[in-house]
Amino acid sequence: MSFLDGVKSVLLDIEGTTTPISFVHDVLFSYARARVRQFLTSNFDSGEVGSDVALLREEQALDVRENRNPPPLDDAEVESIAKYVEWLIARDSKSTGLKSLQGKIWREGYLTGNLKARVFADVRPALDRWRAKGLNVSIFSSGSVLAQQLLFAHTEAGDLTRLIGNYFDTNVGKKGEADSYRHIAAALKLRADEILFISDVVAELNAASEAAMKTLLSLRPGNPVQAAAQHPQIQSFDEIV
Repeated sequence: MSFLDGVKSVLLDIEGTTTPISFVHDVLFSYARARVRQFLTSNFDSGEVGSDVALLREEQALDVRENRNPPPLDDAEVESIAKYVEWLIARDSKSTGLKSLQGKIWREGYLTGNLKARVFADVRPALDRWRAKGLNVSIFSSGSVLAQQLLFAHTEAGDLTRLIGNYFDTNVGKKGEADSYRHIAAALKLRADEILFISDVVAELNAASEAAMKTLLSLRPGNPVQAAAQHPQIQSFDEIV
């Protein structure tokens, strides 16, 4: 079935769309959780990690004000920040500070070869096919831009970054808000209806559709079952011709 009529850009979610949910939760999250103390101890005085810690402090204060009962932050900075990071990971939080710090921890894992990203078998052929057609391919994920670039640079299918033109994270807005997709369309210099957004999360597709983007619901193995008659469904990018 053709879903590309009038489309100039394909916008992709990662988790449950290009990459198995199990890789993100069982491999990436576990890797960051196991190494956060060591990483903070070794890098606490660096400027880029200091910026993440400052942001995490702001977010923890907001969690306190909103009665979410986060772990307290005290003078034992590394340990208290590590406990707060673990608390955020356990809740699959979309915290910008957490995502930025995780990206730096994963960078070490990818560069040492301890991490290798998984993508579904149809992803690379589809990216090749879309780029050959002159379509822009972009990523929108709650993970930081750094984390996105690292994942696609170190996949089991090779370095895919040459096939991806743009990366967007929660700095453009939350994935469940229509304005985020309007900002992405503006950044791509395209009308929203010239963009096809593919995700496994119905709330995200609803927001993209509200912004006038075309949408597809990704039904990959391991994804939770969701009913969404308003969004066409695919099980593989091979169905997008």
